[in-house]
Amino acid sequence: MGRPTYPVSWLVHRERLLLLGWGRAILLQLAHPLVARAVADHSGFRAERLGGWRRLHRTLGAMLRLTFGEPEEIASTARRINAIHAGVRGGLARGEGGFAPGTAYSACDPALLRWVHLTCVDSFLLTYEVYVRALTASERDAYCAETAESESLFGMEPGSLPRDGRELDDAMRAMYGSGGLAITETARTLARAVLFPRPAWLGWPFTAAVRLSTIGLLPSDVRAGYGFAWSPRDAHRFARVVRGVRALHRVLPSGLRYWAIARRAMRRAV
Repeated sequence: MGRPTYPVSWLVHRERLLLLGWGRAILLQLAHPLVARAVADHSGFRAERLGGWRRLHRTLGAMLRLTFGEPEEIASTARRINAIHAGVRGGLARGEGGFAPGTAYSACDPALLRWVHLTCVDSFLLTYEVYVRALTASERDAYCAETAESESLFGMEPGSLPRDGRELDDAMRAMYGSGGLAITETARTLARAVLFPRPAWLGWPFTAAVRLSTIGLLPSDVRAGYGFAWSPRDAHRFARVVRGVRALHRVLPSGLRYWAIARRAMRRAV
């Protein structure tokens, strides 16, 4: 028998090192003023002890179940997410970015759901290619098509999400050029909490590597909008991290490289 062929989304999402790109996705999401305000109003991760770590654990667990879970597990995970989203709604007390005071937001808004999806797909593809290997055009297309199947789980209209790499790139360019993104002070405050989770000693030096990777992977204008300095020395440090991670990745056993839920799914598929 030949080696089993896995969905490309499995090959990407099984990697633990995707954590190095998770912060990029979050900061891109927060660059939308309505997303930033919704998180600020409805998430207590900044005030809770270990709140940032708990939020990461919950969000990561949900993504892994949606990718590798059995059908009922996928459906139940989506139902829980939709139930949480149903309670996340409100309005802007003051103008933020290009949005006027009183503008309503809802976590069930298809436009906001689409932006969150785009940031994750774009960030995970980029992180995989930076730290693991380049993907072929057909692999990128397959990844986009596979992840777009989540439309039906979250009440989005068919065709809302990009089905191939070209559509993904076009959608990201359209958002960057739409005027709908603006890095507000709310977003900057949240970004600091994401990049410097408390207590500061927990997870060091991993958190330092994630912070460098997050800032290094951001588009330069978004990086500047958040006020992150990025010098040639920073770029050199980032390049060293990339080389080190790639070298380590080549020699680590699969038990350390891949999430446990992914390994179980791959065993089922044999």
